[in-house]
Amino acid sequence: MERSAHVDTFARDHLPPQDQWPVLLLDNADVAYPARINCATELLDRAIESGHGDNPAIWSDVNGAPHATSYRELRALVNRSAHVLVDDMGLRPGNRVLLRGPNTLQMAVAFLAALKAGLVVVPTMPLLRAKELKQIIDKAHISAALCDVRLTDELARCSAHGDEFHCNTLAQVLTFHDDAPGSLESRAASKPDSFDACDTAADDVCLIAFTSGTTGAPKGCMHFHRDVLAMCDLFPRHILKPASNDVFCGTPPLAFTFGLGGLLCFPLRAGASTVLLEKLTPETLLQTVERFRATIMFTAPTFYRQMAPLIERFDISSLAKTVSAGEALPDSTRALWREASGIEMIDGIGGTEMIHIFVSSAAADVREHAIGRAVPGYIVQAVDDAMQPVPPGTLGKLAVRGPTGCRYLADDRQQKFVRDGWNLPGDSVVIDADGYVFYQARADDMIVSAGYNISGPEVESVLMQHEAVAECGVIGVPDETRGQVVRAFVVLNPGFKGNDTLVAELQAFVKRTVAPYKYPRIVTFLDALPRTETGKLKRFALRAM
Repeated sequence: MERSAHVDTFARDHLPPQDQWPVLLLDNADVAYPARINCATELLDRAIESGHGDNPAIWSDVNGAPHATSYRELRALVNRSAHVLVDDMGLRPGNRVLLRGPNTLQMAVAFLAALKAGLVVVPTMPLLRAKELKQIIDKAHISAALCDVRLTDELARCSAHGDEFHCNTLAQVLTFHDDAPGSLESRAASKPDSFDACDTAADDVCLIAFTSGTTGAPKGCMHFHRDVLAMCDLFPRHILKPASNDVFCGTPPLAFTFGLGGLLCFPLRAGASTVLLEKLTPETLLQTVERFRATIMFTAPTFYRQMAPLIERFDISSLAKTVSAGEALPDSTRALWREASGIEMIDGIGGTEMIHIFVSSAAADVREHAIGRAVPGYIVQAVDDAMQPVPPGTLGKLAVRGPTGCRYLADDRQQKFVRDGWNLPGDSVVIDADGYVFYQARADDMIVSAGYNISGPEVESVLMQHEAVAECGVIGVPDETRGQVVRAFVVLNPGFKGNDTLVAELQAFVKRTVAPYKYPRIVTFLDALPRTETGKLKRFALRAM
């Protein structure tokens, strides 16, 4: 590893042993970065050097009207804020700083400022409570936090002596999105707008992203400065192909790597602009496309399904590309969106451990039922339990290698995710002879019933084609005779009643559409499905029912 710029060496000291790392594919011109590089400088200063200084970088809603912050203005805000972190807060390279806020200009400024100062950013979802924040703060030994002033209540418990969630390491909390004296913005206003970025090594840790939607102790995924750039220089360059006149929009939080890439890093790397708005609904996301003339959208499958019937009420003629990730995209949702919008979805498999999407296909290369192929720079294969490749067309566990990979923060689960130099994201897939990946289920979500392997997402996709079904989740439940049986949790569209007649109709519908052994033997109607803040279905919550 290159000589670190970190004075506080906690992050590097707590990387997994190198013999537990995945093999990293760095012999690739796309990711041939110099040994010393700061990703914030590459994303922001390089865009200005390329002539984008006066172009919009981030769009906000100010008093109901679109407001653009240019690249040059954004750099000044970032540099002034970096001075606050270093000069006022006394933070030093390698210190971990917790970031807490929704998708706003201020959140983006805080993120980039911390990176420029050589800090290790630990972004957190706005809905996390004190108990969850304490787990993250204690695990990453976080000493400082930057928090949106509207989200301080839960974090305050972590800094309050005597509270059950008090964190011994947390010494400073500074608010932003706040015009009060002493806030990040107030302090930054008097600082110079130039800042010498920390001379970080390409393999200095700059981001600890904690996994979302899981049970048990959270897993911190450690990413380097070069990893942040690699996520910008592979999927976007080869699949998304953004241009400087593109306007990005979407829903994933910046604290989620899907959102960090799609709504901040990708647009900056392309010299494009992004719309950062909070608390979007399907209706207001379409309204955002119309108001800001957005061209590229990132959101989860549920949003696309809910937006499809609303499209005719909005002018979304500017929209050219839509990206779905975060959970499996049902074929019915892809078709519904294509019929409503005329846009072929770009689907993808990514993950916090890998930082972003590593399997996808551009709209022109989509193959029916497939997610796509390995993004250039990555290789994928389907393997058996002994890590041996299975023949094309055979069910196996997805294994992936690329320039990014899993490095958990001090976690024994590293050896489960990485085996024989391969990352194992935990997906069951079939890969055809052309390299197209067909998602079946999370490996631990495959339903084995009377000897048959049944994909829960496949059954969900069929049920979603029925006119009565708005949303559904499918799991396997124990059964003495068959080992497991298929159980479906269904949310109905308005006008339909959940009764025995409809249960029989849905069961018959599945039997007519796919192999009859896949039909749900148990159907339960719910008012809503349990989901994470990033839109993922909480299957563990369904199992708990």
